[in-house]
Amino acid sequence: MLTSREQQIVDLLRRDPLMSAEALAGALGTTRASVNVHVSNLGKKGVILGRGYVLAESPAAVVVGGSNIDLKARSRAPATPHTSNPGHGSMTPGGVGRNIAENLARLGDRVHLVSVVGRDPLGETLLSQTVAAGVRVEHVTRTERPTGTYTAVLDADGELLVAIADMEAISEIGPELVGSSRDLIASAEVLVLDGNLSREALEHTLDLAAGVRTIFEPVSVPKAAGLRDALDDRVYAVTPNRDELTALTDLPTRTDRQVRRAVSSLHDRGIELVWVRLGDRGSLLATTEETIEIPALPARVEEVTGAGDAMLAAFCHVLLAGGTPQHAARFGHAAAALTVASPHTVRPDLTPRLVQDALDAATDLRENP
Repeated sequence: MLTSREQQIVDLLRRDPLMSAEALAGALGTTRASVNVHVSNLGKKGVILGRGYVLAESPAAVVVGGSNIDLKARSRAPATPHTSNPGHGSMTPGGVGRNIAENLARLGDRVHLVSVVGRDPLGETLLSQTVAAGVRVEHVTRTERPTGTYTAVLDADGELLVAIADMEAISEIGPELVGSSRDLIASAEVLVLDGNLSREALEHTLDLAAGVRTIFEPVSVPKAAGLRDALDDRVYAVTPNRDELTALTDLPTRTDRQVRRAVSSLHDRGIELVWVRLGDRGSLLATTEETIEIPALPARVEEVTGAGDAMLAAFCHVLLAGGTPQHAARFGHAAAALTVASPHTVRPDLTPRLVQDALDAATDLRENP
């Protein structure tokens, strides 16, 4: 049993595992010495494990992948190539893995991020804003390399024109770093791995995650091609678009029949679920028993960046709650539609109720046009 003060400390650490004893004392209106006594007692009770205020609780979701700063520039009018275009820019935390983790946290799920950021101002900004969103970051490693950046140029309609990713820091996510989070990974209810991992890191993580529902997000065609041989029955699900599906299977995917043949080849490797994104058309959700096409929700496009990350996070949210993959995929489409209608890579107002309302409204529209 915890005392009321101990429970207050646990609640604060759930929101920010990196809080210092001094910060805890300030939040509680007490002294640092008093906080240290309570923290010591929490350690004896097994609520806090070791140093760093890691709480002894089974994580619901763990995401291993990229974290970076997104630098986005959007043209005010249809962009003209090879010249300067008037527009506006922004800088926000990003990275496929980090974005998925933040979306999960905003949907109310307990989520840990395993990643690498630099010991620089960009890294400090990234971590502080990620913690503020509710993501646990005690397994994010700091490096002397610069924090990764993703620079995107968007047309006036929000469509991506070109992007440059500088992700050298993520190359430090190797077997040793992943191994330091082995207990966290092995106890996950859902594990998400993004294609920013090296082949060695992906293989080692899959070995550590035996028995865990593991979802692989390819990220891009080059990354998918480099990791395709590592995917086998240790992976529960993969979430490619058409081009990434080709990269994962070395098979054509121009027609529906070709897509289904490529999906079947992944099933033959022991992968239970393949969720193929088909853009405006929606997606194809294929298990070993059935294949269904799920329509996309209509949306006013403000910006496309981050839609896929929200889609996968919402999918995982439903799986964590015990829902079916079919419901999870539809929930994911609703989250994606809400995200493209927002100027933010991760909608700060994203909640399960907001997503469910969007899904219900789209269902009513289809049934009562």
